[in-house]
Amino acid sequence: MVEVQYNGDAIRQTILQEKAMRKLVVTVLALGFMAGCSSEPSKPAPAEKPKAPEAITGRSAFQKCYIAARGWARDAQAYKLESQPTGDSKGREGKSLAWRAGFASPLQRSSKPYTWTAGEVSFGTEDTYSPTNSSTQVFDIAFLKVDSDQALDVAQKHGGDKLLETAADTPIVYVLDWNRQTNELTWHVIYGTDRDSAKLRVAVNASTGDFLRVEK
Repeated sequence: MVEVQYNGDAIRQTILQEKAMRKLVVTVLALGFMAGCSSEPSKPAPAEKPKAPEAITGRSAFQKCYIAARGWARDAQAYKLESQPTGDSKGREGKSLAWRAGFASPLQRSSKPYTWTAGEVSFGTEDTYSPTNSSTQVFDIAFLKVDSDQALDVAQKHGGDKLLETAADTPIVYVLDWNRQTNELTWHVIYGTDRDSAKLRVAVNASTGDFLRVEK
């Protein structure tokens, strides 16, 4: 009888210990749940703002368009490069947010325009090309040694600086083409939106950087 009584006490003690353990587990889980509910949800990391497009010089834009044009025609050569005026770009520092280059393939007798803007190069509609057309005279890329920012420095010394002092908002456009009469590649630094309405036009040799003339 004594042994049975001992075993009964042991069983009751074990049951009490198990109940106490279950209560402890429930309490710990409840505290964990409450802590999770009371904590503030983590805020997502702020998204990175897209970088604004950067203006580049004419020579840089020409190289990018030239690579694309060579994919169209292996003999592609440029006949013109010009900056495109935009509301956000005034052509300062010899740079622009958009450049348009005209390329021709003598073998295919066709031409194609390429435009660099916002870091991308796109192309336009293919057209016919005639080597006898003076307005689309192709030139060798090796002649382009002077960039548009250098051409601007020269133009500023020949009337550009004084003009901007009195009309600071004047946009500046850059045109690069081949002069058949003098056989030289020329930068035309145009103070205005186009040649016809320009306040000043300065021609600079694109191979040497020499001042050529103030164009009328």
